[in-house]
Amino acid sequence: MGRIKLKRFSDNAERPDIVEPGKATYQQLVGRWKSEFFKNDNPITLEVGCGKGDYTVGLAARYPERNFLGLDIKGDRIWIGSTKAEALGLTNVGFVRMRALDLLDHFGPGELSEIWITFPDPRPRLGDAKRRLTAPRFLDRYQQILQPGGLVHLKTDDEALFDYSLETVQQRPGATVLAHTKDLYASAELLPHAEDIQTHYEKRFRAEGIPIKYLQFRLS
Repeated sequence: MGRIKLKRFSDNAERPDIVEPGKATYQQLVGRWKSEFFKNDNPITLEVGCGKGDYTVGLAARYPERNFLGLDIKGDRIWIGSTKAEALGLTNVGFVRMRALDLLDHFGPGELSEIWITFPDPRPRLGDAKRRLTAPRFLDRYQQILQPGGLVHLKTDDEALFDYSLETVQQRPGATVLAHTKDLYASAELLPHAEDIQTHYEKRFRAEGIPIKYLQFRLS
């Protein structure tokens, strides 16, 4: 492992805004994120697969009256997001290093108000469908940790993943599609709902002329 990664992992171990294996807070905040981590009663939004934290930090800067968490399995990516948040002086943002499959080990029923999934790995192979972050087994988890009426948002450049996600939600009992488009920036009426914060990947895709797809839905 390179020296840069080792230094970042060492930093992560000391940062109070990062929850990860080995820390006393890991798997100990179920149902207590507001009171024990954020120390307020503001609603929590989770970004699943936050990467370098562009979106999580962007949302936190825009909405200081809300709490935001970025989830990713890569500690060096989380370090970047944490560093950005610290530079901006944000206190309403945190990061948790874990697998999305383990959501129920970290969040209690109805603990979140919204979930964002931004430019996830599309997992194009048919055999990988269950690993897509909009596959039924993930939707099951989201439904349990979202409060009644909680929203899920997907932004992606991948048309096949978008089509799969839309069909999966439409076929799910009790789920409601609230908005969807295959060209977000040509759908001005949806931009206020989708947020115009752009990740590194979104900027790159737009520069290449690839339309950004957006889906908003409610699971129950």
